[in-house]
Amino acid sequence: MNIYIITGTSKGIGKALAEELLRDENNHVVGVCRNSTIAHPNYRHQPLDFSDIPAVEHNLQKVFLPYKDAQKLVLINNAGVLGDIGYVGEGMPNERFEFVFDVNVIVPAMLMNSFLQVYQQHPAQKLIVNISSGAGKYPIDGWASYCASKAALDMLSMTIQKEQEMRGSGVKIYALAPGVVDTQMQGQIREADAGQFSTVEKFRDYKASNALAQPEDVAHKIIRFMQNADNYSEVLQDVRNM
Repeated sequence: MNIYIITGTSKGIGKALAEELLRDENNHVVGVCRNSTIAHPNYRHQPLDFSDIPAVEHNLQKVFLPYKDAQKLVLINNAGVLGDIGYVGEGMPNERFEFVFDVNVIVPAMLMNSFLQVYQQHPAQKLIVNISSGAGKYPIDGWASYCASKAALDMLSMTIQKEQEMRGSGVKIYALAPGVVDTQMQGQIREADAGQFSTVEKFRDYKASNALAQPEDVAHKIIRFMQNADNYSEVLQDVRNM
């Protein structure tokens, strides 16, 4: 039995991952998100609102059950938000920074911490996959909080991997940038004001020219990556190169 704990399974890449994994009867998926959109005997929905940190902390034990018979334990931190698009210092409410970092950094860090604590002595193969972004590697005007949060997630991934190597735990941690994918986030990007995001036309062109990757195709690549994760030595990976 393989256990996949995936955040953000109500739509987009997270839902595509869950549905594809559930095609194999040996796989069980725990979907961690606010709303359940998947009905399957091997799927368990664990409702959590990532913007409510105390509630997340209070309910973590419901996510990480013992799963004594698991042969593989995988945590996929997929859920993420872009936040408000706009220039810092030009009317951006301070609480919007907190929201983006809570969802994109704080909750994934809490989930990784709990995953490692609960399953540290479990004999199963253990893997953590964080869905990152190319935006965490270079600045994009109007996306300050998103870029910074994804850079933080990359560094968390690299640091925790180093710690696991020093402990000799065998746990593998990766941060995967999925590329430009046709999700609701892309719709939000296309609606942005060019005065607050100088390259908005490029993203509108992606949609117009059918250049956006489909969530199902990205999910296939991520699953193939997870099946061959031992072949990848670098923590930071780009799905488009797979």
